[in-house]
Amino acid sequence: MNKPQPLNNSLAYLDGAWKPLTECSLPINTHALQYGTGCFEGIRAYWNGTTTNILFLREHFQRLSRSAATLMMKAPSVDEMCAIALRIAKDNNLKQNIYLRPVVYKKGLNLGPVLINVPDGFMCYSQPLGDYLDTDKGLNVCVSSWQRLSDNALPTRAKATGGYLNSALAKSEAVLNGFDEAIFLNDRGQVSEGSAENIFLVRDGCLVTPDRTADILEGITRQAILTLAKDLGIPTVERPVARTELYSADEVFLVGTGCQAAWVRAIDHRPVGGGVRGPITDRLVAAYGEAIYGRSPQYRAWLTAA
Repeated sequence: MNKPQPLNNSLAYLDGAWKPLTECSLPINTHALQYGTGCFEGIRAYWNGTTTNILFLREHFQRLSRSAATLMMKAPSVDEMCAIALRIAKDNNLKQNIYLRPVVYKKGLNLGPVLINVPDGFMCYSQPLGDYLDTDKGLNVCVSSWQRLSDNALPTRAKATGGYLNSALAKSEAVLNGFDEAIFLNDRGQVSEGSAENIFLVRDGCLVTPDRTADILEGITRQAILTLAKDLGIPTVERPVARTELYSADEVFLVGTGCQAAWVRAIDHRPVGGGVRGPITDRLVAAYGEAIYGRSPQYRAWLTAA
């Protein structure tokens, strides 16, 4: 598993200023710090030995713009945010896989959990990042006692900073109980997603994933996997998924920008598919790996060279 990277003096962007990351700071009474009023993206960039390629650059900033609008915030234009991220990746020149974190946030200093008439800010930084989860050994996961936030409580399509307390509670519970990751159920008792990942399962040769009404984040990696499955001729369905389907699935894997594609070995102490990575997971993980490192010409449009 990738260990947290220390702060460094890499170039970062904060509200119109370019600074070393360690010199970027906010007042302690910043609205976003007090009330969780912000939204963000996680964007990976892959070093292929000669070039740093940013994965789904524009798609991430289009989603960030939508998240901000949903939360009554205004992001810089998609073009401007793309240019900022490209400069950070290019100028820092880390020559390894990196992670970009752009954030739109309420930078006002007044009290009160309100989104109206509070000024907005934008920041972006990068850091080295290897594997967020151990994708080789298979994950040991549990169904969380914490319920996934309802879209009517906090918009789950918006990648809201405050909403990730829900994720932190589920993940922390899982780790304290000896698991690697947690799976959320929603308020209807249906499978939703992991603490920070979308979920796929395989039943009788068909790839299944919870649909967009399951209080999921509409994941960019999720969509990439659906595209790969279609191109590989793998039957796929998006539909409600019951908890006990997890226990009878032939294969289960989690996907996301951070975790990439990580197969699940066991759920609630029940082995999945005999505790080995299944053939459909194998095909999709291999295809995804080829695509993100630029080795598949048909998916080169997913990448932007920095």
